[in-house]
Amino acid sequence: MSVKPSLLAAAIAALLAPAAHAQAPQASERAPTVLDTLIVTGTRITDRTVAESQSPIDIITAESLQATGTGELATALARALPSLNFPRPALTDGTSGVRPAQLRGLAPDQVLILVNGKRRHLSGLLNINGSMGRGSSAVDLNAIPVSAVERVEVLRDGASAQYGSDAIAGVVNIVLKGASEGGSLAVDHGRHAEGDGARYQLSGDAGVGFGDGRGRLHLAGQISQQDPTNRSGPYQGSAPHTGNFPGVGEAAFIIGDPKAQTTAVSANAGFQFSDAVSGYATAAASNRDVTSFAFYRSRNHSGQGALLAQLYPEGYVPQINQYLKDRSLVAGVRGSTDGGFGWDVSYNHGYNRIDFHTRNTVNYSLGVDSPSSFYDGALEYTHNILNADFTQTLDWGLAYPVTLSFGGEYREEKWNQSPGEPGSYENGGAQGFPGFTPVNAVHAKRDNWAAYAGLEGDFTERLSAGIAARYEDYSDFGSETSGKLSARYAFNDAVALRGTVSTGFRAPSLAQQGYQAVSSIIDAGVFTERGTFPASSAAAQALGAQPLQAETSQSYSLGLVIQPGDRLYLTIDAYRIDIDDRIVYSSNIASTAAARALLTGLGLSPVDRFAYFTNALDTTTEGVDLVATYSVPLAASALALTAGYSYNQTEITRRSDSPAVFADLGITTALIGRDELGRIEESFPEDKGILGASWTGERWSLGVNATRYGGFTVRNASGAARDQAYGDQWVVDVSASFRPDARWTLTLGADNVTDSYPDRQVNELNSTYGVFPYSNYSPAGFNGAYVYGRIAYRW
Repeated sequence: MSVKPSLLAAAIAALLAPAAHAQAPQASERAPTVLDTLIVTGTRITDRTVAESQSPIDIITAESLQATGTGELATALARALPSLNFPRPALTDGTSGVRPAQLRGLAPDQVLILVNGKRRHLSGLLNINGSMGRGSSAVDLNAIPVSAVERVEVLRDGASAQYGSDAIAGVVNIVLKGASEGGSLAVDHGRHAEGDGARYQLSGDAGVGFGDGRGRLHLAGQISQQDPTNRSGPYQGSAPHTGNFPGVGEAAFIIGDPKAQTTAVSANAGFQFSDAVSGYATAAASNRDVTSFAFYRSRNHSGQGALLAQLYPEGYVPQINQYLKDRSLVAGVRGSTDGGFGWDVSYNHGYNRIDFHTRNTVNYSLGVDSPSSFYDGALEYTHNILNADFTQTLDWGLAYPVTLSFGGEYREEKWNQSPGEPGSYENGGAQGFPGFTPVNAVHAKRDNWAAYAGLEGDFTERLSAGIAARYEDYSDFGSETSGKLSARYAFNDAVALRGTVSTGFRAPSLAQQGYQAVSSIIDAGVFTERGTFPASSAAAQALGAQPLQAETSQSYSLGLVIQPGDRLYLTIDAYRIDIDDRIVYSSNIASTAAARALLTGLGLSPVDRFAYFTNALDTTTEGVDLVATYSVPLAASALALTAGYSYNQTEITRRSDSPAVFADLGITTALIGRDELGRIEESFPEDKGILGASWTGERWSLGVNATRYGGFTVRNASGAARDQAYGDQWVVDVSASFRPDARWTLTLGADNVTDSYPDRQVNELNSTYGVFPYSNYSPAGFNGAYVYGRIAYRW
């Protein structure tokens, strides 16, 4: 697939037409705007602004993040960025509590997350369920309190040569508040129009100066409680109901957002030791207690009617409880010399642990003595990073100095999978979420080192350009080299052309390489053994797997930056991203007697179904992003208008055939099923547009944000007859704020004020007898309108 030529040509023509006759604004007459914001993402030059960037970059301000009723950073970003997709899946086990986001339609782990320019650690969770991002191991954005964020810089460009692994789709750099004075305190409360999903939140931040003005410390925190939502439909099975679902009512199923309690704090500090040397440190911690829900078990589930009559006579819904601990610390020293030499040495520690419990459940093999709650084990990720970064300004006799950058990095990573208590996994284990077994325990680690160099500068009054290269060596799979060329040419003060060419890579995560799970599931009264094997294990290799290697990419972008007047800013950027050896999670492959005998002969446990990770696909993603802002000064107020549009398509250009051993063993299931191929190509909106308006007066502020989510298609594993296409959806958010004085702000708002819902699933195809009314891929979720109020105080 390719970008529609007519779309790109029309957009360029429309934008160039007014710009050709625009007069250059006088800098002395123009008020500062977001275009004048100094950026720290995608460049090593210290005075580069948004307007001067050689790559497309978005600045999301703290005010934009707090303009809706959400307390989640990822949700707030999705409402501000057309290129970001953040659906809200339900009944997806761990993924219901740690939801991944995708940029430009690519996988959640193909975007790099930074905090204050330093790599953010991954979550311990591996998404293995049927949701967007299946098979990915990504960063938990919602562990960062919104109240701590000064702004977010989103680089929509490949940047592996500058930052290393994961930066294929782009880079999200979260810049924390660091002022030595001022602060805020806010109380939020809201609920959905359906009457559920109530949220209570207390948040705030404060800056403190010390050391006679040489030191600063900015603290932030957030405490919130979110009640669950339920949008399940009534059971609509064939009449009469089977013995497995007698008289099932609508309240039996719980399908929606989980229950969550969150506490998060952060500290951002700095100290000026001298005019040339300063220190800095950033620490953050969060605890999140999330309860999501499994599929309803009827009063005779798996033929256990006699037992359930004593324990759960009306049936039951198992609860999957996750307790998430997230910790991070970055500390460093930086300095500069009179000769233009700058240096920055830092240490970066990140830690994420998820403990799982299954509650309101039963292990059928334990009978009436079965506990109703089990500890299922834990997933844990840790990284430790040492960075040394250097810059040197060079005088080449040009109008401006050229900046040489170089440095190195050492990174150690660990990923652990710890077992649960015996009752959680033995003989079928806990219903809803069986625990990890001792056989499944994993203690994986690796280290890598990297070296990079770059050169960037303004070579004439109109031309700026940069070149960068990076080499990384991993202890577990080998080395990778990536490079990048970028340039920007200003035809005049109103029109500039920018473009980049780069190569990149993403190292397979430790979770993708090490995750294993062999568990017994009771299906209709029959024990079924299911297994996920590491690609490098004897079991997986006997079944055709190969050790994982890094994904590699080639990226191209070309864009126009147009400023026809003081208050109007337009950009259009087209891009193409080719990814080779893309890592995907295979289908749950039905085993055969020959396959089970093969595993037994190797001294391994035979399974009825198996899966593993594989470098099975090549993909091409093409798209275009448009951004426009326009400000209108009024007599005693101001009006700010914004518009954004993102269009992209992904095409699978290579698909590995099923291994030859499948035919030898009589296995007919495809290595990569059509449902997974659909997730990669079309289970996300083809396009997304955002229109926003914000009016600010002396006492009142009004805001409206309208988002159009394009259509998407969900493919069914069983065949095209059960595929379903979903139409576009409009979601409108509104808010009104009143300031009785300079310190207090009272806000009343409604997200999705029109109570819009996505298309319903077709019952006879995909909605499991009507219980699942909406698709888990719905980009705006399926909770309907949310009304909230906020009281804020600033000093």
